[in-house]
Amino acid sequence: MSAPSSSRAVSSVVATVLMVAIVVILAATMSVYGLGFADDITRPGPLVGQSSGELVSQDGNDGGVIRITHIAGDRIKTGDLEIAVDAQDACGKSGRLVNLPASGGDPQPTSEYVRGDDIFDNSANSVGGPIGEAGGVWEPGETATFRLASSECTLNSGDSITVRVVHTPTNSVVIKQTLTTT
Repeated sequence: MSAPSSSRAVSSVVATVLMVAIVVILAATMSVYGLGFADDITRPGPLVGQSSGELVSQDGNDGGVIRITHIAGDRIKTGDLEIAVDAQDACGKSGRLVNLPASGGDPQPTSEYVRGDDIFDNSANSVGGPIGEAGGVWEPGETATFRLASSECTLNSGDSITVRVVHTPTNSVVIKQTLTTT
């Protein structure tokens, strides 16, 4: 009589090895996928070590001129920025300058460049500095300027607004200035 064949045992060992291999491959794939997202989440925004701001009061038809100076820190591509203006306390409105730079030459904020309330002065030369230059980079020492339209947001002496410069790839606020009219 011959010995019984044990092909079933080989089959279960092969199945176990294949199952372990599949689990290891899936775990490796998921960890690479998961860690890739973690890198995007933890990437810090640019650092602006110091900034200053000024709000020049409205004069006649000219809107309030806002000047924000990036004094120290990283260079920032203006195409990666949005400027949010919260004038709720002053005139009940807020708006954002988006798609910067606002155009070359004599930038004019229009609906392409504004989200929320259009409180910005839409006349020629109403945006200046690196946020109005094509391919602009906001370097330490440079000042960005823009105007609020007096017809859209009247500012009286002592009114305050808050200006935030947002780095859109990381959604971080790199400059925040609360400015008061004089």
